[in-house]
Amino acid sequence: MTYIVTDNCIACKYTDCVEVCPVDCFYEGENALVIHPDECIDCGVCEPECPADAIRPDTEPDMDKWVEFNRKYAELWPVIISKKDPLPDAEEKDGEADKLAKYFSEAPGEGG
Repeated sequence: MTYIVTDNCIACKYTDCVEVCPVDCFYEGENALVIHPDECIDCGVCEPECPADAIRPDTEPDMDKWVEFNRKYAELWPVIISKKDPLPDAEEKDGEADKLAKYFSEAPGEGG
């Protein structure tokens, strides 16, 4: 099992999760985070830290596409280990449907 980030992170990008990760397996895009599924040690400490409930175990139904999504962008984006402010519209966009199609950016974040 591994944990992965789903579309509810997009356009919110809360980073509470990165501070508790013991192996630094979060990677930062311009408007979302991902977890490298091959680096995650399945400890689960990040899941309850996410205010947007965007972190899920890969054992839930229909998570295969999100595992591959996380793997792809973890290979392209810089690692993030420090908490940053969420995006300005995070509260407004939290829970909005179809965020992947509406808002996702492939651009990397700053990392750090």
